[in-house]
Amino acid sequence: MNKTDFSFYFLKFFLAIFFILFINKNFAQPDITRFYDSAHHWYDIHDEDRAIDPLPNQQKYRSTEFEYMADNILLFQKDNGGWTKNYDMQAALTSEQKEKIITDKSNLNTTFDNGATHSQLTYLAEVYTILKNEKYKTAFLKGLDFVFSSQYGNGGWPQFYPDTSGYRKYITFNDDAMNGVMELLFKIVYNNSDYTFVPEDYRGKAKVSFEKGIDCILNCQIVEDGKTTVWCQQHDNITLKPQNARTFEPAAICNMESANIVLFLMKIPNPSERIKKSINNAIKWFEESAIHGLRVQVVQAPKTEFIYHTSSYDRIAIEDKNAPRIWARFYELKTHIPIFCNRDGIIVYSMEEVERERRTGYAWYHYAPEEVLLQYPKWQKKWEK
Repeated sequence: MNKTDFSFYFLKFFLAIFFILFINKNFAQPDITRFYDSAHHWYDIHDEDRAIDPLPNQQKYRSTEFEYMADNILLFQKDNGGWTKNYDMQAALTSEQKEKIITDKSNLNTTFDNGATHSQLTYLAEVYTILKNEKYKTAFLKGLDFVFSSQYGNGGWPQFYPDTSGYRKYITFNDDAMNGVMELLFKIVYNNSDYTFVPEDYRGKAKVSFEKGIDCILNCQIVEDGKTTVWCQQHDNITLKPQNARTFEPAAICNMESANIVLFLMKIPNPSERIKKSINNAIKWFEESAIHGLRVQVVQAPKTEFIYHTSSYDRIAIEDKNAPRIWARFYELKTHIPIFCNRDGIIVYSMEEVERERRTGYAWYHYAPEEVLLQYPKWQKKWEK
């Protein structure tokens, strides 16, 4: 190798190291974990309302191939600007699958459930920031128009839009449906670096939409006999009262979803006195509703295929004085007793009364408020002066 060749290869090596250490650091690849729930439903749960099914050996793009994934997102975007749920944005679709998705664009089964719409918009914003390809910006703004048009006057969003039949019309905190939209708007309103491309008129709309959303969240917080608690999974789109959803999801006080709501409220800069009060009241409820001396244990059980999932285990609740505090998924309105439910809609008062299909297919106990209680002292020190 002569001196010229050596200098050339040394330069290439230096540039590669520079890209890895500096340029690639500044342009981190977009996060694909937000699509995992929807992908899980596509592969593992039968859904008659989808245009395509996964192939037995469905190929996937690598997380680094984010341009292909962004093109998938454009492909799945419906005519009204939103997205439906329960597909894998990482799937390398065949020509036949793509054609079926294209012909399904006029089917407006658009939703915010299972991360749909707000996850796609967040990903498009991140990809546009890296690639500056106008087609991603155009799709993003079209999706943002869908977000604005689907918001209720009271500030909430339905689970589905424009199909608001049944419980689809309710304001939904389950699966971070409303929280996901609010997180998206938060990034626009507070100038996240991935959203600097958003035009001023859209920023203005986002600010109005965000503020209405905050009002809705605060207005939905459950108050009973003067005692403020937290939130339900779904709230009525008119009265804002707790509402039933699926047959095994009764109107109740729901700590799992509420924990995410409080974590979101704690992020807001210069919170109003009303937001502070909401957070403080929720903290009191989390502390009062904690269950001590109980542990949920997973045990082996005969492999059984249910309609929506297959299970080779079971869950049991056992007494354990050394167990960390835990919370129930649902607390009965008024009595504040932990409640459970089967698919027949009948409320029971222990997890052992729940059929195995629902015991293994739903999280009846959880630790979600623990993260809120851990972060609260720092938030309190900063804002409660």
